[in-house]
Amino acid sequence: MKARLLRIADQLRESYWFLPTIMALGALLLALAMIYIDSHFGSEWMDGLPWLYAARPDGARSLLSSIGGSMIGVAGTTFSVTIAAVVYASGQYGPRLLSNFMSDRGNQVTLGTFIATFLYSMIILRTIRSPGESGADVGAFVPQLAVLVAVILVLCSIAVLIFFIHHVPMRIHINSVIEQIGERLITEIDNRFPLFVGKPLEEAQDDPRIPPAFRPDASVKAYERQAAVRSRDTGYIQLIDEDGLIQTAAKHDLVIRLQYQSGDFVHHGSVLAEAWPGEHVDEDVAKALRRAFAIGSRRTALQDLRFLIDELVEIAARALSPGVNDPFTANSCLDWLGAALSDLARRDLPSRLRADNDDALRVIAHPMTFAGFIDRAFGALAQYASADMIAGKRFLNAIGDVALSCDDPGRIATLRLQVEAFRELAKHSLTGINLSAVQDRADQLLRALAEPDYQRRLRDSPAWLGGTA
Repeated sequence: MKARLLRIADQLRESYWFLPTIMALGALLLALAMIYIDSHFGSEWMDGLPWLYAARPDGARSLLSSIGGSMIGVAGTTFSVTIAAVVYASGQYGPRLLSNFMSDRGNQVTLGTFIATFLYSMIILRTIRSPGESGADVGAFVPQLAVLVAVILVLCSIAVLIFFIHHVPMRIHINSVIEQIGERLITEIDNRFPLFVGKPLEEAQDDPRIPPAFRPDASVKAYERQAAVRSRDTGYIQLIDEDGLIQTAAKHDLVIRLQYQSGDFVHHGSVLAEAWPGEHVDEDVAKALRRAFAIGSRRTALQDLRFLIDELVEIAARALSPGVNDPFTANSCLDWLGAALSDLARRDLPSRLRADNDDALRVIAHPMTFAGFIDRAFGALAQYASADMIAGKRFLNAIGDVALSCDDPGRIATLRLQVEAFRELAKHSLTGINLSAVQDRADQLLRALAEPDYQRRLRDSPAWLGGTA
């Protein structure tokens, strides 16, 4: 249930209707409150303010009608501009970036402000009475304070409109798009590592805590003791309730092996997880385990670091396509990928074995490896960057930046393999002086990574830190 609630909360955050609806309801309550104050306390207080004049019924009606008509018109224009910006971003940067624009608070607040001002004006307009309008003995009624608040809301709307005119072009600027994705990727890395599902355990080659059914040499008899928890939905796993899995496993004395991770696609009947021993799993337990998985029609960044990496890779790949040929946009993506993976290189990635509070093994998750993240980012971009000299040199610089944050020989070996593979790709994609420039940069990086003091060599290299890429 927690996974589904978190998914719903994320969907509301990305919707254009939720925040404007809340603001419209707030405007309705404000209008009712102002009418109550005006009807109970009157407008005599305005007589003591020489710069403020009480409005007559006809003038108040005219003012509120003008406010309401203009606000609904501006709201329509704002919506049109927003949709045009979304369509442009989808075509230029990729359809997977639509959620970034849908969740933009600036657009939502702008639309909500105009709608709220319109609704407020209409509610107040309905309460204005001329003398004798509702009967011979009924006098005029003009909610003076409410009309004054309407004028203040108009001033706020004008300020929001000025902000919106500035915000939209800034928001669709490619550097702003890349910055937002890169900052969220770094933030998610900081939030997720080293914390993970439960407490990580040290993993040995033949760990006795791993049930026989989950070992590579599992016998047929041991394998038959496990129970499969199958999906009832089709789509992408958007969220896994980590705490819920641990609690359910501890309550029923289970060890759960996850078959998928956030961002993976599953279909009806796919095995989401395997539980051991199987005799502890009845329909209620299977339902509880199934509820820990939130499945939707698209990938999200809620728990999926790979999705954020893929967004940067997609922008860079589009920029390096022959039809666009914009290596400097690709360079910006490589800079943010290098920054994020440099941060990741300083962190310890947890074991795939997760324990409960009593240090008992409860969940066997998919392993998160440094090599996997490097391949997801640099490995996916290598075929595109290797065909462009400018992007190729920045590609190698980004790997060098990651190496500066690495202290583990295994991770340095992973980076060396990426550089060697990229050098080979460039040999088949570039010619002449362009090829020589990329190969020289790759050879320089490989020589530095082969030395024990590679970090000092990289820092002391004038060509490396001189911004020649």
